[in-house]
Formats: sequence, structure tokens, C-alpha cells
Amino acid sequence: MDFSEFDFGPEIWDGIEAMGFQKATPIQEHSIPTILEGHDLVACAQTGTGKTAAYLLPVLDRILDLPAGGINTVILVPTRELALQIDQQIQGFSYFADVSAIPIYGGGDGSTWEQQKKAITEGSDVLIATPGRLISYINLQLIDFSSVKHLILDEADRMLDMGFYNDLVKIVDQLPKERQTLLFSATMPPKIRKLASNILKDPKEVNIAISKPAEGILQCAYMVYDKQKHALITSLLQDKSDLRSIIVFTSRKADVDGLVKEMKRHKFSCEGIHSDLDQKARENVLLSFKNRHTQILVATDILSRGIDIDTIDLVVNYEVPADAEDYVHRVGRTARAERTGVAITFVNQDDQVKFKRIEDLIERDILKLPVPPELGESPVYNPQPPKKKRKWKSSSKKKNFKKKKPAGKQEKKK
Repeated sequence: MDFSEFDFGPEIWDGIEAMGFQKATPIQEHSIPTILEGHDLVACAQTGTGKTAAYLLPVLDRILDLPAGGINTVILVPTRELALQIDQQIQGFSYFADVSAIPIYGGGDGSTWEQQKKAITEGSDVLIATPGRLISYINLQLIDFSSVKHLILDEADRMLDMGFYNDLVKIVDQLPKERQTLLFSATMPPKIRKLASNILKDPKEVNIAISKPAEGILQCAYMVYDKQKHALITSLLQDKSDLRSIIVFTSRKADVDGLVKEMKRHKFSCEGIHSDLDQKARENVLLSFKNRHTQILVATDILSRGIDIDTIDLVVNYEVPADAEDYVHRVGRTARAERTGVAITFVNQDDQVKFKRIEDLIERDILKLPVPPELGESPVYNPQPPKKKRKWKSSSKKKNFKKKKPAGKQEKKK
């Protein structure tokens, strides 16, 4: 479906053309008309399907039809990276329209706080906020929500996984009852259904290709011992200057700095990012990566969602993610917008069962490649669940065992 088929105003249409959007993705095709009609919506779509534009375009179009003044739209997101990404897309889509937006997140300096406070009190059209920081402004009684017409929850499952349920409920209680509510989530577990039933009114539903990596991703895996991982990643990335953007995911913050140090020792252009870095440092690392000044970015799952870079050539899972859904989000960083990409996963002997769950989820066997012979023997792929230890039941009754006499010996008669 072409974007020209949607009934957008001229200002939004000019923004769409400037951003280079032509064909609508399935989530956009099914969501935009529903939102323009004013219905509440529950949409389930994975990372990389274009869900941000699916809600931004119709909401921005509706903002232009309403009288200015006060906060019109609240967008709740799990991370500041996603808040900044959405803010950038709003700037692009509304370049020819008079719409103001401000990202609200923690971790900034005093000037960031003052900038956010000014935008809130003066009434920015759109607030893109992490729940924790928005609660801080609510507690200070700095926000007037009386003019809010739209509430959007983006990556709702991620927010609940991060423990924001009570914050979300508190924020929703502050908003007008008469509003349009849109909930976007990559998965739809019972806790999301419960949240949706509490805050949405007769919502329409859209479900798009849940939990399947894009067809353009070449997925493969290496069975390795942990001690082989450093040598393997160095071997794979050596002389790969044609791969300009590579993300390496680790499961623990503690591993990021060590891996970055190892990569730099081998003369790779590499930086790391995790939640312990302050906001300025994180922004600088991301900017360097987006501008192709840094080839390799080592990251925790803070980046598995909430970063919008269309030309990532390779994703490496240095460890198998604990949740099979997180695998889909990680590899979804590549092959975006119908491009192609490669996703490689290192699987040690302890993670083989988790890797099998991923294969079951995406309903396909992932190609297993042999490690280079110079790295020595590697584990065989045999994803058997650990055997349960047999529990012995204790008995209160003691059994008497007679000691057996050695054969051939007779007891002496007294």
C-alpha cells in the first residue's frame, strides 16, 4: 500500500516525502486507518516492522486538526534511547508542521532537567517519556494533563519486564478518561492483556508476524567453549572492513568493557555501551556508531530495542539471550526495511537448551557452522535438558539388617 492512499494533511505528507517513505509496511497499513478513525488499538508487531511511524503519522496528523495549547500526546517508552529515537522521527515527520515534542528521561545534567521542566510547564504537544522520570515530575506537581488526547505505550512488554507496571497505572490515573489509547508490544503475554483491558476502551487489534526474524537475515551459530569466544570473534571480524556497522550483544554489563578492551587490542574500531554509562557518554558512543566512525558496538540488551539504524550489517550474540524473544529483538537490528544482514550466535554447552528454545520459537533450524580448526575441538550440538536429580524419600521406620556371615565359617558352640 502506498502512503499516498492515506488521508494525511499536506504538512504530514510533505514530511513523509522528505523522509523518503513510499510503501507502507503491514503494521502501518493496518494501524493507520484505525488510529485516524479514533479507535483505541492493541498492536502486536516485532522490532523493525515500522511500528513507530504506524502511530506517529496518524497522531501527528490529528494534532494539526486540534487547537494548540497544552500537552496533546503522551508516549511512554522503556528506555531513553527509544525516547530519543522517537523524538528524532517526530522532528522528521513534522518538519513542515508546527508540532513540538520533548523527550523526558533520567540521567541527564541540570540543564537537561531545566529544559524538560520548561517544555512540560509551557505545554509541549508531545511528551516522549520513560515512566520513572515522568513519575518524578508528577510527584512535583509540575504537569497539567487535562489537555491530553492521546496516550501511546510503545514496547509495553519491555516496560512490564522492567518493573514499570505500578508506574504505568499511576500515570494513566492522572490522564483524562476521554482519550485515545494505543498499545504497541512485540509480544502479547497475559500481563499485557490485563493491562490493555484496564486502560483501553473497546480496542481494535492488529497482529503482525509475531516472533519471526526478517527473511533477509542469514542466521547461523557456532558451538563453542567459553575460552574459544575471544579467538573466534577476532577471527570472524578480521579483515572485514566492508562491514561498516556491527553490533555485538553480551548478556552482562561486566562483559562489555572486557570485550571492548580485547577488540581494541586487536586494532578494531570498537566502543561499548551499557546502562552504567552516564547519558552524555552513551549519546556520544551512539552518535559515533551511527556516523560510521565506530565499526563495532558492544552492547547489552539496552540496544536490542530502541535504536533505529537501518544499515547494520552484522549482529553477533556473544552469549545466547536468556529469553527467546530477546533473540528476535537482537537479530532484528539487521536486515531492516527489507535489506539483508547476518546474525551469528555463539552457543556454549550450557546454553544449548536455550538455543533450542529459540529454534522452536522461530520454527526453523539455524545453520550450525564449524569453528576454525586452529581453535581446537568444540562442543557437539546436543540440546538435552538437564536430568532431574532423583529425590530419595526418607523413612521414619528404621530397617534392621543382619550382618551376613562369611561363607564357610560356622558360629562356635558355647
